[in-house]
Amino acid sequence: MAEHGGRLRAAAQRYGIALDDWLDLSTGIAPYGWPLPAIAAEAWTRLPEPDDGLEAVARDYYGAASLLPMAGSQAVIQALPRLRKACTVGIVSPTYAEHAAAWRREGHRLVEISEGTIPRALAQLDVLVLVNPNNPTGRLIEPARLLDWHAQLAARGGWLVVDEAFIDCTPEYSLAAYADRPGLIVLRSFGKFFGLAGLRLGFALAEQALLDELAKWLGPWAVSGPARSVARSLLADQPGQVRQRQRLLADGERLAALLHDCNLPPVGGSALFQFCCTRRAVPCYELLARRGILVRLFAEQDALRFGLPPHEFGWQRLEQGLRACAAMLASLEETS
Repeated sequence: MAEHGGRLRAAAQRYGIALDDWLDLSTGIAPYGWPLPAIAAEAWTRLPEPDDGLEAVARDYYGAASLLPMAGSQAVIQALPRLRKACTVGIVSPTYAEHAAAWRREGHRLVEISEGTIPRALAQLDVLVLVNPNNPTGRLIEPARLLDWHAQLAARGGWLVVDEAFIDCTPEYSLAAYADRPGLIVLRSFGKFFGLAGLRLGFALAEQALLDELAKWLGPWAVSGPARSVARSLLADQPGQVRQRQRLLADGERLAALLHDCNLPPVGGSALFQFCCTRRAVPCYELLARRGILVRLFAEQDALRFGLPPHEFGWQRLEQGLRACAAMLASLEETS
């Protein structure tokens, strides 16, 4: 199983620090949202029904002609490889590891490629999978390039799969409006932008025929009644979405500036996280962890990913930890 951020209990046990004393920056999930709506008793006592209005408000929010809700975009990632016979799949790397794992598990041939090699590789691929903005690097690819790659793949029955889990703060880069084109599949995560990862909700955006195939694999009641109720309310709350987007964008800029100021300049990022490369990633990770600050370590890339603090005290703790990292790095440079 691939390693993920958010494993706070394991960190608490390893470092001997109580759960409540941690500042968890190891995920790219919004650390705040807004007051949750009341949930009707029927959402708990009745089986979920698909005509409750969720799909309609989701289509409006994403600007998509057709979509399918499911228990997190992870469910789509695992189901998609089952809808094609064995084929050659290109994964733009480094990226979210579950994509490669899902296609490999179903017997497909995997080719890990960089963004720069995509034009040369397309002719040999049946499916191209990428995350936009990428996780963990934050790299964004403009829609015109993606649509060009899609057209080349679709012309011979191929797919372009675009995971847009972190795109809600930059919706102008989304391909949601084009997702009804054959061979284009867009994945959207609800929990990251709305700060409700525990709700386990995501959407597949694609032509209706492919969504019907996905629905057969997932079976009935793929999303719980309470999750549908909460999502229906928040997806319709445009003023709340505007406030959330503005706050996340401002905090993303604040995080990037803080990392620059502490000699850990980001090489990429999004509103929800920043990605830093340093030859001393492991020592920095350990120093922060010993202070009860959990970040995401990518040891093979000598990199760290920082999520957003949830409150001002968290920002102060992070700044203190980063300044301690900067002092340690300066000391290591002097002695090396």
